[in-house]
Amino acid sequence: MSPSTTTLVLSLLEFSPEPAHLVGTGGAIGAICRHLVYRHLSSDGLPIATLTVNVLGSFVFALLVFGGASESTVQLVGLGACGAFTTFSSFSVETVQLWERENRLLAVGNALGNLVLALAGIGLAWLVVSLV
Repeated sequence: MSPSTTTLVLSLLEFSPEPAHLVGTGGAIGAICRHLVYRHLSSDGLPIATLTVNVLGSFVFALLVFGGASESTVQLVGLGACGAFTTFSSFSVETVQLWERENRLLAVGNALGNLVLALAGIGLAWLVVSLV
């Protein structure tokens, strides 16, 4: 390898553990919180637990962004905790399962509800920050 190639490879391999630790710690916290929400709100009908975590997570993440939180706070709470707390995969699977069980209206309502309410949570966070 030429010296410039070696330098390039080494620069790509540089790793700062602090952001990874912050995101990982936040992720653990978010995953535990999500588990607690699912234990208390799971139902056979509308996936209210998933809707709840997606809306709350969107609101909190938006508060951080619009509120000008520090980079480390965004890493810990936003990327880590909110990232693990919210779930696009569960939302997608639950929506398809509703559709497959012939609950077409509920499936569409779940999809629209997640999108509209998550965006409303972001809008509410923007409003809260702009009023403070």
